[in-house]
Amino acid sequence: MAQRNIRLATQADVPLILKFIQELAEYEKLSDQVVATEQQLTTTLFSARPAAEVVIAECDGQPAGFALFFHNYSTFLAKPGLYLEDLFVLPQYRALGLGKLLLTYLAKLAVDRGCGRFEWSVLDWNQPAIDFYQAQGATLLHDWRINRVTGDKLQALAAQYSA
Repeated sequence: MAQRNIRLATQADVPLILKFIQELAEYEKLSDQVVATEQQLTTTLFSARPAAEVVIAECDGQPAGFALFFHNYSTFLAKPGLYLEDLFVLPQYRALGLGKLLLTYLAKLAVDRGCGRFEWSVLDWNQPAIDFYQAQGATLLHDWRINRVTGDKLQALAAQYSA
């Protein structure tokens, strides 16, 4: 059986992280939306106050996948939560349990950090991922919709602020 492990990413992993992000975007048919650079990732992930954290899944010593996550907060629970932004395993390493290893690692991290929730989004067409997550005990929230403001619309909304 293959040797599998999870490790925290380091700044030296930035090129690998960007490669995983690009491959995930390709899988999700969203490659045209990736504008991240190694410099941006270095700044946002490895500065004095990182915006997110990354773990790398390895199989027999080779990088095989990653998960990028950050903390959010539940006012109803008055507790932090852990939000999984991305989870990706390279195709050649799928079916070896690495996705579950990443997910369970993060669930344990959430418990260890006193989080009340562990959440993530999944594309509605990605039935294999939906099935996998539900098999791990996740509940698909049909009554919640994600709202997003980016780019020029974010700038325009921010410009409307006046104290």
